Amino acid sequence: MGIRISGLGVYLPEKVLTNFDLEKMVDTSDDWITTRTGIKERRIAQDETLTYMAKQASLMALQMANTDPEEIDLILVATLTPDKTFPATACLLQAELSAKRAFAFDLSAACSGFLYALDVAHSYLVSGKVNKALVVGAEKLSTIVNWQDRNTCVLFGDGAGAAVVEKSQDGLYTSKLYSDGSLWELLFAEKCGHIQMKGRELFKVAVRSMEEACRQVLKEANISVEDVDLVVPHQANIRIVQALAEKLGIPFEKIYSNIHRYGNTSAASIPIALYEAYKEGKLKRGDTLLMTAMGGGLTWGAVLMRF
Repeated sequence: MGIRISGLGVYLPEKVLTNFDLEKMVDTSDDWITTRTGIKERRIAQDETLTYMAKQASLMALQMANTDPEEIDLILVATLTPDKTFPATACLLQAELSAKRAFAFDLSAACSGFLYALDVAHSYLVSGKVNKALVVGAEKLSTIVNWQDRNTCVLFGDGAGAAVVEKSQDGLYTSKLYSDGSLWELLFAEKCGHIQMKGRELFKVAVRSMEEACRQVLKEANISVEDVDLVVPHQANIRIVQALAEKLGIPFEKIYSNIHRYGNTSAASIPIALYEAYKEGKLKRGDTLLMTAMGGGLTWGAVLMRF
């Protein structure tokens, strides 16, 4: 038994921070940022809390799925920027949605968070303990960015994406998740501190690890890379996405990227990309979907499923 995503939703703050805006803040340029990252602009939350962004994305996903909040049994929020140390953002979201039947908790796996949360939801769904789950990736990274560090402040943005997930008779669902805590210094933030990153080292590990994870899920599902209809990777850097496509032998038109509009939104990037790919007609019902991500931890993985 597999799972299906019956609804998708997003929330993106209204404030747009362009590369030209950043030129006035740090020693950088639009050309420097675009050439190295593919990013042109990103969204920055102002008065919005993380819970508010998660709620708006969730309401959109519930509407698309034609699902009442009281039908949800499980709420998972993947984030590394919660509003409070505790309670979990998922609990605050449960109250905001009046999802009275759901149990709720947060999951922290940085940029891989949505895939980790989706896989946890899959386990609960196929076990029969849960009938419907709400999986959210939400980040307010602007609160932990060092706006004087030109190497990192140009990369990150805020936003939220949500998915209503249900059981499906389609058996296509394969996942591989990994962690390597010995590499934590490549990407981290101290408690109440700023994001710190070793970009060159992280690039090499990211491409290699995501490629291996993708090949593993394809092998386990006995599906060739040519049979994949769309790849939705974590939106970290366009060079990473391009290198991954080349390593996998997948034409770039089969890979969805919106990094130029939103930058790296960590756990929110994949669900935001899924929503936009679906709305643009690039992701259709019945498509074979491959998702992959890598984040601080280090954490990484891939999920292969029928959309």
